[in-house]
Amino acid sequence: MNDIHIEERLKHVCDWGIQALSDESQAITDLIPQIDDNFTKAVDMMYNCNGKIIVTGVGKSGNIGAKIAATLASTGTPAFFISPLDVYHGDLGVMTSSDVVLALSNSGQTDELLRFIPMVLHMNIPIISMTCNPNSLLAKYSNAHIQVKVEKEACPLNLAPTSSTTAALAMGDALAIALMQVRDFKPQDFAQFHPGGELGKRLLTTASDVMRVDDLPIVPQDMHLGEAIIRVSKGQLGLGVSVEDDNKVIGLITDGDIRRAMEKWQAKFFDHTVSDIMTRTPKLVLPTTKISEVQRIMHQHKIHTVLVVDEDEHLLGVVDHYACMI
Repeated sequence: MNDIHIEERLKHVCDWGIQALSDESQAITDLIPQIDDNFTKAVDMMYNCNGKIIVTGVGKSGNIGAKIAATLASTGTPAFFISPLDVYHGDLGVMTSSDVVLALSNSGQTDELLRFIPMVLHMNIPIISMTCNPNSLLAKYSNAHIQVKVEKEACPLNLAPTSSTTAALAMGDALAIALMQVRDFKPQDFAQFHPGGELGKRLLTTASDVMRVDDLPIVPQDMHLGEAIIRVSKGQLGLGVSVEDDNKVIGLITDGDIRRAMEKWQAKFFDHTVSDIMTRTPKLVLPTTKISEVQRIMHQHKIHTVLVVDEDEHLLGVVDHYACMI
């Protein structure tokens, strides 16, 4: 192909890209009428599975299956992917009668997969299949068959698996989402499976993990404000904490409190003490409070700092909004 033809074709690449996305989005939309009682049965089988969800498939279906298994595992459903080709070399040993098999095949007639199915049936393991053909052999031997049929591939030759694999992936997501809803899966549950991610850190990290405990700016309630300013400044937290002799929190002053007091009293400012301006009901959290809850409190009350205390409100530390940015 000469350069002129290439340049002419390059003018249409955006149109072709848009067409591909349009075809694949339509393929996903067309799945909605295909969700029926078999989908409900599949979710029920997976929810009540006492073992693992064994996802399997060959080729592109295998690639999609691996992603579906990962999504299930990360959302509270124990699952992993097995290639049917590996079953003949020892992987069958990981399967038990308590498991459920989710088998993916666009045609439902894939040879390697069909050779695997008799082993599954022999072990009395229930099968959920996902194919475009409800009359296929795979569908026939399944306890629940989810139809994933597309009118055409996004491939201009209608050959390369494109719309069909996108549709299968979306149906896998639909199963995972439905299972999450049945399990009443919460963000805290998600964090358990993603402890290294940002969400996991926010939901699992506690106030005690990030609180500052050294050189806290303590300002006795009878301290004059001139001295309190120095103490607050050295503390570099924008606040000072007032405590009793046993370290029980009785109040809090902030930079804002000091500025407002200076504007109000002007020359008489230095005649006043911490008790004249301190907030007597500062926001307190326990050391076990999750950072996500600390952030919620800060946002709700439009504050930048909370005090960490024990059950008897004795000061343990301070958490500011910077410490929450983990």
